[in-house]
Parts: sequence; structure tokens; C-alpha cells
Amino acid sequence: MTSQARPLRIALLSYKGNPFCGGQGVYVRHLSRELAALGHRVEVIGAQPYPVLDALGDGVTLTELPSLDLYRQPDPFRTPARGEYRDWIDALEVATMWTGGFPEPLTFSLRARRHLAARRGDFDVVHDNQTLGYGLLGLGMPLVTTIHHPITVDRRLELAAAQDWKRRLSLRRWYGFTRMQKRVARRLPSVLTVSGSSRDEIVEDLGVRPDRIHTVPIGADTRLFSPDPAVREVPGRIVTTSSADVPLKGLVFLVEALAKLRAQRPEAHLVVVGKRPEAGPVAEAMADFGLGDAVEFVKGISDEELVDLIRSAEVACVPSLYEGFSLPAAEAMATGTPLVATTGGALPEVAGCDGETCLAVPPGDAGALAAALERLLADRELRGRLGAAGRARVLARFTWTRAAQSTADLYAEAIASHAPGRPAALADRPRAEPARVEAVGGMPYGEEVPSVGDGAGTETPVGSNR
Repeated sequence: MTSQARPLRIALLSYKGNPFCGGQGVYVRHLSRELAALGHRVEVIGAQPYPVLDALGDGVTLTELPSLDLYRQPDPFRTPARGEYRDWIDALEVATMWTGGFPEPLTFSLRARRHLAARRGDFDVVHDNQTLGYGLLGLGMPLVTTIHHPITVDRRLELAAAQDWKRRLSLRRWYGFTRMQKRVARRLPSVLTVSGSSRDEIVEDLGVRPDRIHTVPIGADTRLFSPDPAVREVPGRIVTTSSADVPLKGLVFLVEALAKLRAQRPEAHLVVVGKRPEAGPVAEAMADFGLGDAVEFVKGISDEELVDLIRSAEVACVPSLYEGFSLPAAEAMATGTPLVATTGGALPEVAGCDGETCLAVPPGDAGALAAALERLLADRELRGRLGAAGRARVLARFTWTRAAQSTADLYAEAIASHAPGRPAALADRPRAEPARVEAVGGMPYGEEVPSVGDGAGTETPVGSNR
């Protein structure tokens, strides 16, 4: 147990809970397991795609709070049959989709509010995983909310990359829910985020008071993501986890860098954990540079297959323009695979100093990416040194156990602030920052659907690809 005198009863809310569909699902999976290991009881309340949990029956339970699942494969943006409608929330969900918006944060929050109201007294604390919907305001229960990073960042970058006014209009409609998230975030008593960079963005973009934000980093499952000398390194292999249709991920710059690199190292090739794009900037770049045989996309792979893929690479790369954390960076480092990463967002907080634990380059610079990749591919000793230093950094800073301990401490503070008779103003007073911690996981591995960031340190679709 942590410093709490008794086990806590925790309601962990997540409208996107499947670890194969986004970083939020990875967060729920590993945080719930480690909170249970500390002796707490965690009830995960989630919508489709439902969370995959490791500790079911061992301190963790799952309550399904179904939506209409409008973005499921193979028929995203479907129109439900008349018999599927249950109440006005379902009607609101469909109407918002029909008008080009993304309804899930709002409608999940309304369903969660109704569910929690019917079970008042069952939980000591509610932990919202970046829903930020109106239904969470005035719950009458202690509340902690995780904001991995503001989705306003994704909106800004996607609008900047939009090539015509129709695309910009569509994006503004789709990201309309961020207006709600701004309003809700400013009224939250306790916000948890995963990096100093995300903290700054939350203050700047969402207007949350700095004294209400607490940094608890996430990281890698170091038991799973670990070195294995038995896995053969493939010469010239570079691996990345990315979504080709999300400009924030910077994959187009890595494709351009690969083209430059192959002029010197024709054996260099890229494996992307994600869905192959049928169109868009990445597909166009691969065609323009003639890289069809040099870039492979894989999806739907298991945790173990992902780990072996990373182990087999001579270099891992995170080319993102921005990251609120970057689970793929931490995972690659945990395996001992040397990393090339940009300095976008929180990546320096995760990857460390250039030349010590990684090679760092400016975001959006294909030439710098190519030079760093060539440097590592040419120098086995440097690869070994950076790989070992990277794993040591993750082991020292980023574990799920530490993340769970610090999160539980925040629960205790939220409960104390909510106690009857306690002056409400006390919740507004500055507090000491909890020890910086780490979580785990990796991003999605699976299906890809309509693009929207999940804020979990790697953004992309409603159903991402690991």
C-alpha cells in the first residue's frame, strides 16, 4: 500500500479504453493493474472499443458503458438502426456525427454521470482519463482528471497541414469538442498530466491554473520491453510507431530522410508500426522517392511481436512534430535499441540529452533526421552506448509502479479536499508537486479510423495503430 490508510475504491473512466486503439487505452491497462497491486480496488468504466485489462478479478473490474459505436470498423460513420436508440444521449451522439462533429467525449461523460449518480457511495474517487465532458462537472464526488496533452495541439497542427478550405472546415467541425474541453478543464479541481511540456500546453491552451496541475510521467513496461541478445539485429532496419494520416507524427519527414539516407546506405529500410496509407502526404512521398520496397507497414501485432520488432532494429526513430510524452520512445529505449528523436514537445524529457541517451534533431527537418540515422547505422559502438544509456534512463525514471504510487497520492489529496466541512478555497491553494513518475505501454497496434488525437502522448485516430 501507499500512504493511504485503507484501500481506495476507484472509478477509472475512459471513453477510449482499448490499448490497441490509442495511448489512453495503454494508460488505463497499466495504471489499473499497478493501482490494484498497491491494494486498491479499481473499477474501469469504459465505452467501445472496450479496455483490455491485465488484472481482471485481481483488484480490477470492468463495467461496460456502451455507446452506439459509430466509428467501428469496417463501417465507421454508420447510421444506427432505429432499434439501437435507447435515449436522448444516443440521439445526440448521432446528430453530432451527422453534423461533422466528434460526440464521444460529451456523450460518454453524460452516460458516466448517470451511471455514477446511480451508484453514489460505491467509490472514494473518480479518475477521468481525458474525457473532459460537461457530464463530469458537479459530480459531487472527489475527481482527478488526466490530460495527456491538449487536443487543441492536434487541431492546430492539422489545420496548418490542411491543403484546402474544405479540409479546414471539416477539421474545425470535427474538433468542435475542444471548446467543451477548454471550458471543463478550467473548472476541474485536480489535473494530472504526463510531462512538463504538456503542463505548459495545458496552461497556455486550456487556461488551467498551474497550481491545479500535477505532473506524473508515464513510460514503458520494462518487464516486457527489455533487451534480448537472442533476437538478431537486421542490418539497416529502422523502426517507428506512427500514424501516417496524422501530421503531428511527422512520418512524412522520416520517409524523406530515408530517401536521403539510402543514397549512402542502400540497405537502410523502414518498418512502420501502423496502417499503410492509401493516399495523402506519406503515400505521395513514398511514391515520389520510389520507396515502395523500402518501407513496410505492420499492424495488429501482439505485444511480444512488437518488442521483438524493436529489438531487431538497428535504430528506433520518433520523428514527431509534437509529443505530450511519447510511449514509443520510452519503449524503444527500454529494449536497449538506440533512439533518434526530435525535440518536439516532451520528447527531450523522455529521451534525454543529445549524444548521451539518444540523438536529438529539430522537428520537421528531414536532413537532420537522415544525418542522425546515418551516424548511428555507421557506428556500432555508439549504438551500444546510447542503447544502454537509454534503458538505464527509463529504468530510473519511468515505471508504472511509481506512476501508480503518485497517482494514488493525488487521489488522497482530492478526497481530503472534498471532505465535508473543508473550506472549498483550500482546493485552490498551491501544493507540492508529487514525485515525477512514469507509466508504460506503447501506442496502438491495431485498426485505424477517423482521425482524432487521444492526447496520450501519441495522437491519432479514434482507433489508432500501435
